[in-house]
Amino acid sequence: MTDHTEGTEGRTTSAVRPYVITGGRSGTGGEPLAWETLVMATEAAYPSALQPEHVSILAQCQGLLSVAEVAAHLGQPSSVVQVLLTDLLTWGLIVIRPPIPTAERADVTMLRKVLHGLESRL
Repeated sequence: MTDHTEGTEGRTTSAVRPYVITGGRSGTGGEPLAWETLVMATEAAYPSALQPEHVSILAQCQGLLSVAEVAAHLGQPSSVVQVLLTDLLTWGLIVIRPPIPTAERADVTMLRKVLHGLESRL
């Protein structure tokens, strides 16, 4: 008789398929969260019927974590984490802080005028 458990001690990923975790959903139904979006659990009490992955996210997000960090901690693809985070956001169990948009590039002509003005005073 062979032992089917040998070689599984080092396994770090879940044996549950991602489509099972998300209930067959592959998208968030809206714009996905950016990798840099910060996530934090709220103080709201959550139902005991949550999936283990939801509970794991809530436990990890007691402070601010990015979407990328949540995915790394869960060991799940970003698409799965996006669906789970959208669930938690819809239920009011997390709050998000979107990334700060990159600053628009300054007008080069204005910068040249400032530079010439400074040079003329020196």
